[in-house]
Amino acid sequence: MMTIESQPATRARFKVVGLTVTLAFITYLDRVCISKLAPEIMRDLELSRVQMGYVFSSFALAYAIFEIPTAWWADRQGTRHVLARIVVWWSTLTIATAAAFNYVSLLVIRFLFGAGEAGAWPGVAKTFSRWIPVRERGRVQGIFFAGAHLGGGLTPLLVVAILPYFNWRVIFVLFGSVGFLWVIVWRRWFRNDPSEHAGVNRRELELITAERSLESGHAAGWDYWRRLLGHRGVWALCLMYFPNSFIFYFCITWLPTYLEEKGSFAPSMLGLLAGLPLLVSILGDLFGGVTTDWAVARFGLRWGRCGVGATAYLIAGISIIVAAASHSAMVSAAMITLGTAATMFTLGAAWSTAIEMGGDHAGVVSAAMNTCGQIGSLLCPLIVAYSVEWFGSWDLPLYIMGGLFFGGMFCWLLIDPGKPVFAVKEHLSI
Repeated sequence: MMTIESQPATRARFKVVGLTVTLAFITYLDRVCISKLAPEIMRDLELSRVQMGYVFSSFALAYAIFEIPTAWWADRQGTRHVLARIVVWWSTLTIATAAAFNYVSLLVIRFLFGAGEAGAWPGVAKTFSRWIPVRERGRVQGIFFAGAHLGGGLTPLLVVAILPYFNWRVIFVLFGSVGFLWVIVWRRWFRNDPSEHAGVNRRELELITAERSLESGHAAGWDYWRRLLGHRGVWALCLMYFPNSFIFYFCITWLPTYLEEKGSFAPSMLGLLAGLPLLVSILGDLFGGVTTDWAVARFGLRWGRCGVGATAYLIAGISIIVAAASHSAMVSAAMITLGTAATMFTLGAAWSTAIEMGGDHAGVVSAAMNTCGQIGSLLCPLIVAYSVEWFGSWDLPLYIMGGLFFGGMFCWLLIDPGKPVFAVKEHLSI
C-alpha cells in the first residue's frame, strides 16, 4: 500500500501556470488590438497623430499610478480576488472602448482601462512567489511572458483577418468578452496559497516551499516605504526596466505605422511584420527563462540573473541602433525584431529578481519595477509623435531607445537578487 510519503508529488502548480499564461494571452489581446486599429479609429474620430499618442499614453499613465497600490492590495488580500477584479475591470473597459465618440471620451476610457489592468503582472509575480519553487521561477516567468507575447504577436494578424467583416468597435467587443470566461475558471479553482488547495499533496507542498522564505519582516507605515525606497537595488531594478517597457510599447502602439511610413508593404505583410517582434519574443521568453535558471545553478544567483540581463541588453541596444541607421525597411524590421527578442530574453531574470528581492512583498517590489517601466510606456508614444511632428523623423526615437538599453545594461550590474528589500528569517540558498 502506498504511504503518503511515497506518493509522487502532485502537479497543481502547473495548472496555476496554465491559468496565468492564459491570463497573459488575454491581456495582450486586449491591449495590442488598438495599435492595429489606430488608423481606423483616427479616421472615424478625426484624431491627429499627436492626439492618438496621448490616447496610447493615457493607458500607461493610469497603469503607472495604480500599479503599486493594487500590488500592495494583492500582497495583503491574495491574488484570487484581486486578479479576478482586474480582469473584470479591463474586459469591461475594452468593450467600453467601442462606445468612444470623440477624442476626450477615448482618452478617458483608455485611462480607466489602464487603471483597471494595473497590478496584473505584480499579481502574477505574487502568485508565483507562493506557488512556484525558486529553481523553477525563471523558466515559469519565461513561459508566462511567452503566452503574453503570443497574444500580442497574433493580435495584428487576427485583426487583419476579421477587419473586412467587422468594424473596429465590434472587434473591441469581441476581444473584451473573452476575459469574463477566464474569471469564472480562476475563481472556482485557484487558491491564494498551495497549502489551501485540495489538489496539492504533501510532496508538492514541500517542493514548493523548500527554498522560499515563508515569512518576511512585515514593516508597517513609513518604515515599510523607507525600506522599499531606500534600497539601492530597487532603484537599479526600476531604472533597468525602463527601456524594456519603452520598446514593448513602441511595438504595440506605433510599430505598424512606423513600418508603413518607412516601407511599402501589402496589408498581410504589414500585419506579419507588426506582430513579428512579439512572436519571435516567445523564443526569447522561453530560452531566457531556461538560461537564467541554468546560469543560477552554474554561477550563482546574482550572475545567473544579472549577467544574463546585462548581456541581452547589450545585444538589444546594438540592434535598435542598427535599425535606426538602416535605409532598408526590411532590415529595420528585422533589427527591431531581434532587439525586442533580446529584451524579452531578460524577463525571466527580471521578474524572478523582483520576487527574490521582495519575498512576501514580491507584489510591491515587482510593481515598483513595472511602474518605472510604465513611465517608459507613457513617454514612448509621445516621443514618437513629437519626433515626427517637430523633426519629421521616425528614427530619432530608436536612437533614444538604443541609448536607454546601454544605460539599462549598467543598471543590471548594480543589482543583487540575494539582498532582499525586507528582512527575512531565511535567505534563499541556491
